[in-house]
Amino acid sequence: MSTSPATHRLAGLVRDGRRFWTSPAGRALWQAERACLGPACERLCGAHSLELGLARPLADMCPVRHPLCWAPSRELAERASTLVCPPDALPLPDDCLSLVVIHHLLEVVPDPHHLLQEAARVTADDGRLILFGWMPLSAGGLPRLWPARRRALPWRGQWRTPARLRDWLAFVDFETERVDYCGFHLPGGLPRNALLETLGRRHNLPLGDSYMIQARRRPQLVQPQGTRLSFSRPLGGSALGATRLGQRFEAEQERMTEVE
Repeated sequence: MSTSPATHRLAGLVRDGRRFWTSPAGRALWQAERACLGPACERLCGAHSLELGLARPLADMCPVRHPLCWAPSRELAERASTLVCPPDALPLPDDCLSLVVIHHLLEVVPDPHHLLQEAARVTADDGRLILFGWMPLSAGGLPRLWPARRRALPWRGQWRTPARLRDWLAFVDFETERVDYCGFHLPGGLPRNALLETLGRRHNLPLGDSYMIQARRRPQLVQPQGTRLSFSRPLGGSALGATRLGQRFEAEQERMTEVE
């Protein structure tokens, strides 16, 4: 694995992310997001999946036989089934994964467009691409009003709305199936209030700390191959009119021959 400056920056980002996701606030939100992901994973099956993020895997409950994780360096690989590579250059063939999860990574990587393109490339035609992002208008987003807080995770980076990511997905020929919100709490509290989480999830209110987008590849329109018809002579107007014109022309030729 390369030890370039970009790799060092990614490694530092992963270390900072793991510190947040093991904190009380990170663990509480992780549990809320995992509960949100559970119903979506129950309908998925396949041979391989990949999760790109800074926290421990969310989708380990999915019935996918061979789940893969990601790390930017070997030192940060915590499992044998870890893909060590830049997140926007996955060493995988096209259409090979039944599930790809991008967990709060599009906000902080240097080139989020390439990351999304790579994730879309390796997702199978019948697979699912799931994105987790931070909701800009939420109780958890209030600390971003102070510029000093934006230098630390999770408030670092650029937060985008689900509508913005829907446009990004359309660019890579994916369509959004559903958007769910999770991590409901009052300002200053943690997303551990079961009542708020239940009400927010039941009515799918866009007030949670994070959102989950489920997307699939846009179906390609197939044009049917019709039977090709051939004609002995070009048609002028309707077929009946063309036949009558042909008979009149032949009769005129016969009359002229008799005269000669």
